[in-house]
Amino acid sequence: MNLEQLKAKMDEVHYIYDDTLATVLTVALQLGRPLLIEGAAGVGKTEVAKVMAHALGRELVRLQCYEGLDESKALYEWNYQKQLLSIQINAGAQSRDELTRDLFSDEYLLERPLLKSIRSEESVVLLIDEIDKADEEFEAFLLELLSEMQVSIPEVGTIRARSIPFVVLTSNRARPLSEALRRRCAYLYIEYPDLEKELAILRAKLPHVDDRLCVQVALAVKKLRDNDAILKKPSIAETLDWAAALDALGVRELTPDALRQTAGFVLKNPEDIRLIQSVSEESTSDEHACGSDGHACGCGGHCHA
Repeated sequence: MNLEQLKAKMDEVHYIYDDTLATVLTVALQLGRPLLIEGAAGVGKTEVAKVMAHALGRELVRLQCYEGLDESKALYEWNYQKQLLSIQINAGAQSRDELTRDLFSDEYLLERPLLKSIRSEESVVLLIDEIDKADEEFEAFLLELLSEMQVSIPEVGTIRARSIPFVVLTSNRARPLSEALRRRCAYLYIEYPDLEKELAILRAKLPHVDDRLCVQVALAVKKLRDNDAILKKPSIAETLDWAAALDALGVRELTPDALRQTAGFVLKNPEDIRLIQSVSEESTSDEHACGSDGHACGCGGHCHA
């Protein structure tokens, strides 16, 4: 798939992208390189993998990382109950070697996301989400898969990929990742969208929402993210949730009252919610200060003040 074809596919699902993102995705795909995406929580890293699955017409296989994640949850596990039942049934009918061989066959192997992705007959998109939450030992375990597109199972041996998955790893940078992992991946850093891009996302995903309200929401979210006192910066998904909630209430003007009543859709802890009144008043003030050319607030003249 070339660059223009990928852009067309992303346009189909109203995904807002820039040329850098589209180019990196295209080249990583063509070279068969895993892609490591870093950025703050909520900037849309996971969404990239979902969009690529749609663009390529592939299944999305997701591995959610967490502290203590090991091979039995990520790669494979043996069906011990079925093995035990087989032993009881076949103990006298098979030799020990035959029974052992049968017990470690595909019939008893439970695929987890990593094994499923490389044993699939059709190429998939493999999302290894929040790799920074997993232990360093698990990160080291991934190196064989990322560099050779194969995994090793002691009872079976080396399993090579039947098809090459497009691998996307995401990280919130909760801890540094190893240089060994970084060398095996193409790299992309995603920042929070600027005002123009956030507006484009709102208009693409919520075309029925009043444009004036979209502008006010985007302005308010920008102020929340710029405010150092806000502990949990609003994600893109929370921006969309907030705009949808306001629209569901029939709100057409983001007043301080409307903002306070719907604060739980954009802010997720009480400390941040306490700050919302002052932020809303500043946002409302700036929106009314917008001139006819839109330069005062950067909204491109969409405030219609």
